[in-house]
Amino acid sequence: MSEVKITRALLSVSDKSGLAELGRALARHRVELVSTGGTAKTLRDEGLEVRDISDLTGFPEMMDGRVKTLHPKVHGALLGVRDNSEHVAAMDAYGIGAIDLVVVNLYPFAQTVAREANRDEIIENIDIGGPSMVRSAAKNHAHVAIVTDPGDYPELIAALETSGGMTSLDWRKRLAAKAFASTAAYDSTIAQWFAFADQGQMFPPTLPLTMRRGAELRYGENPHQNAALYLTEGPASKGIAQAEQVQGKALSYNNYNDADAALELVAEFAGGDPACVIVKHANPCGVAVGRSLIEAYQAALACDPVSAFGGIVALNRPLGRADAEAITGIFTEVVIAPGADADAREVFARKKNLRLLVTGELSDPDRPGLALKSIAGGYLVQSRDNGRVSKDDLKVVTRRAPTAQELADCLFAWTVAKHVKSNAIVYAKGGSTAGIGAGQMNRLESARIAAWKARDAAEKAGWTEPRTLGSAVASDAFFPFADGLLAAVEAGATAVIQPGGSIRDEEVIAAADEAGLAMLFTGMRHFRH
Repeated sequence: MSEVKITRALLSVSDKSGLAELGRALARHRVELVSTGGTAKTLRDEGLEVRDISDLTGFPEMMDGRVKTLHPKVHGALLGVRDNSEHVAAMDAYGIGAIDLVVVNLYPFAQTVAREANRDEIIENIDIGGPSMVRSAAKNHAHVAIVTDPGDYPELIAALETSGGMTSLDWRKRLAAKAFASTAAYDSTIAQWFAFADQGQMFPPTLPLTMRRGAELRYGENPHQNAALYLTEGPASKGIAQAEQVQGKALSYNNYNDADAALELVAEFAGGDPACVIVKHANPCGVAVGRSLIEAYQAALACDPVSAFGGIVALNRPLGRADAEAITGIFTEVVIAPGADADAREVFARKKNLRLLVTGELSDPDRPGLALKSIAGGYLVQSRDNGRVSKDDLKVVTRRAPTAQELADCLFAWTVAKHVKSNAIVYAKGGSTAGIGAGQMNRLESARIAAWKARDAAEKAGWTEPRTLGSAVASDAFFPFADGLLAAVEAGATAVIQPGGSIRDEEVIAAADEAGLAMLFTGMRHFRH
């Protein structure tokens, strides 16, 4: 059966937006309206004739509305196969009239949780009858149309007008697919609440995920790969995926990945001094704080101006004209900031391909949550790395303790190293990175690469010496041998911060003492693969 005439519709919605207009359109096509509770009242207030669900079933709504649509005269009307003689005979025998259209959206469970309602209210906002009707209608989409999204009302109204009150099979198929996705997401949200909030489980036996497609992307990491952006749901969902794109061409898969890395790192400096992070291929190539955003940007750029070309720039303060002028001095793919005033936007608009993302309040780096990584046949799931150390957590393990400046540089370098792919080595001095070594197979090579980058930056800037002289160096994990430490000594570092915990710690400490270094142990590592 391809075309189905709508003669009776059942409407039961939590979200009343667009309901009146839809009701009037259905009435124009002489569709009998059957409804429940508040939905029926809204339609009657519009002057529409509505049949109560209790009149259809012969039973009153009961148990505070928990039982109103769970009845054979509802589900038989939805599930009956119209061209099956046995189904038709059963409908006739029990006085079950067919329902051709169901318009349902569900109790606002997620919104109730988001406003921190008490447990009893949350439980009452678990919809039972609604999902049951949705699933019944969607299963029988060969004969019944199911609409779960008010955003689909205009298309339904247009179909009524152009087809004389008929619905097509192709359209009903699309609606059915959307309906099953909506109930799956709804049940997933409930399961997540029970597992995480109500039961306090970190890794429940079944991990339900709820994601909504935000955009299909041009391609993935490479042109032969397909890609899309999916958005997580819930009050904790705040990040690069929710940022407002003010201008520029569409973001690619790699843009999103790099922008996420930049935003997560700059959020570490939320509420602090003006800060700038420049990222290339998911690793920071320059990070700095300063008295102004321009000063921070220039210091971050100076760390590795070669890698910064075509990179992602993230800042922790709203942008003005002067900031925008400085940032657009070189080719930049994406700029991310909590805000940008009209003057800044005017400057960025001159670079039509540059993407400007405005985030509003930066996300909390201490927030809990889960991190997922796909592997063949499954996912690895872990709590997100929200670990931090303070001055009180540090242990001085060398004869010499760090100076106040060295201590500040150690903590700054440690913050950056947390966001650098392992093996990670970060040199920092005066609130700015001096050299970053990322993603090498051994720590010695990361230390050497970071020092080489610092020397190269110094030559390009015309400085007399690299900024690693007198710097602090952070290692995301312990030095397994003294060689990586000695490479840092050779680069000019005077202080070291590292987790400690190697069986050769004493050897490494002795090498630090011999070189006159101050070394701090954090007791925490930050592998990032």
